[in-house]
Amino acid sequence: MPINILIADDHPIFRKGLVDILHIALSDCNIQEVSDGEQAIHFLQKHNCNIALLDVDMPQTDGFTVCKEIKANYPNTKVVFLTMYKDTTVFHTAMELGADGFLLKDNTAEEIIECLEKVRKNQKYISSQLGEYQSEYQEYSKKKRKLKALLDDLTPTERRTLKLVSENYSSKEIADILFVTAKSVENYRSRICKKLGLETGNNALVKWTLDNKELLKQVEW
Repeated sequence: MPINILIADDHPIFRKGLVDILHIALSDCNIQEVSDGEQAIHFLQKHNCNIALLDVDMPQTDGFTVCKEIKANYPNTKVVFLTMYKDTTVFHTAMELGADGFLLKDNTAEEIIECLEKVRKNQKYISSQLGEYQSEYQEYSKKKRKLKALLDDLTPTERRTLKLVSENYSSKEIADILFVTAKSVENYRSRICKKLGLETGNNALVKWTLDNKELLKQVEW
């Protein structure tokens, strides 16, 4: 059965080289090209696609937004990011969104083909250059699940207080925002520390938010 591949990348010379590689290596592929994320979404609304090869940075709509759209509405379309960014934050974001593959633009043609063949068979594929990122992501996911369990134990007021602490608001400023007394805020902070297993005191909670800064950015407050 032919495989339908969509390439979304705003660099025409790169797209041309990639198309040539795929046509040589995959005799049964149909390839379509678009130059930005918005065009990618419009294409997916009208055509079947087995694999979408997405750059991260694109005009109009970025690759992460396209990936969200695909995972929400086109479950039969696999997503492979093909990017120049060798960056843990980019990698973690892609994995969080459910990407099926992650490649770097300086990977070999052979590795790109290997990735597509594995993704086609419902297997995940990560660039050979990013082995350490994979183990880091597993640890990151573990910490994120633990954080979610901790936050779920907080009351809505405690969660809002923690959010404001993470945004560097003082107790007095938090009291003004929540329309409560400073003493009430101190009580909230004390209860939060207890639930998080921290020593009580302003510094302990502030330090915890700093230590978990990247994870807290992912929280849907």
